Amino acid sequence: MSKEIEALRNDQGLMKQKQEDMTQAMQHCTEMQAHADMEVNVTSVGNGSIFTLEEDDDTDEGFDPCKKYKSLNQDWRATNYTTKNVYCDRRMQWNGWYRLFYRGQSIQMPELCVKMEMCGTHSPLWLVGRHPRKRDGIVTRKVCGHWNSNCCAFKSPPIQVKACSGNYYVYKFVQPQACHLAYCSDVNTLICGKCRRNEICTSKDKIKWFCKKSKRRVKANVHFFAAYPGTLSGKVNQIQYRKVYVNVGRTFNSRTGVFTAPVTGVYQFFFSTQTAKNGLKTDLWLVVNGYWVAVSTTHVSVSNTVGNLSTYMTTLRKGSRVYVTHNCGNSWANSASNTIIFGGSLLFVQS
Repeated sequence: MSKEIEALRNDQGLMKQKQEDMTQAMQHCTEMQAHADMEVNVTSVGNGSIFTLEEDDDTDEGFDPCKKYKSLNQDWRATNYTTKNVYCDRRMQWNGWYRLFYRGQSIQMPELCVKMEMCGTHSPLWLVGRHPRKRDGIVTRKVCGHWNSNCCAFKSPPIQVKACSGNYYVYKFVQPQACHLAYCSDVNTLICGKCRRNEICTSKDKIKWFCKKSKRRVKANVHFFAAYPGTLSGKVNQIQYRKVYVNVGRTFNSRTGVFTAPVTGVYQFFFSTQTAKNGLKTDLWLVVNGYWVAVSTTHVSVSNTVGNLSTYMTTLRKGSRVYVTHNCGNSWANSASNTIIFGGSLLFVQS
């Protein structure tokens, strides 16, 4: 029992110590702000530069911050810059979007916690989470300030970020909630500004960055739907579906009745048949690269008609050929019935 009481006292002591540390940190920041008139405030054009590329109202429809931003070229923001003069971004009159530079080279915010007293400030601000991709558009990201071994001791107001063509980012900075906090620029990302148009800048550990050739993304936008507007009898090797309703991607050839896969991916196909009123069996087979893989069959013993629709999902390599063969019997259709049909879609692309 005495050991449990002692352990509880130790826990209470640790909690009290952490509370005192945070109180001292806030007092320290408040004191530094109160004595702002005794130090040189160089969070301005005076040291480095803020160059306006083009200004516009970002509430306008069609506004693109990648084309309308201010260049923030201040070397003291670098993650390898130790504190000499202490900077505070709360004193900055942030307005619009900014692109970070270091000695004239494009740079980006760090995605990892930065040591205290770096980036020319007491509590460096870093981006929580990865930078967006171009297709993500404008996103909102959390920002944290490191203090007293706590990487997110200061939860700064979120900022907006956008990825731009040319492997750079623009940021919509806002005032932090206290001093002395300042936005950092990660010197490890300087290599990103040298990536080519067909490359992306990537990192496995958020420390060492390198240019990597980007994979060409193909949109899964392949759909076709066709019908045979007449009656089929006996053996027909490749049904030529002449009535094409949909052919997105132009992958279906109505003259041959063959679908050719434009990319490697997962595809879904459907095809159907309907018997004539003679009671004969009818077989339609889906053929993939010469292999009969799925059947749509009907058979009634009386003089009646019945239809059947079959589906088939598979992975195809680029260039694979798919068509439908009429194996036997009689299949009925006319120009308005759409009872002998063939269609399919690309569900998703595989690399």
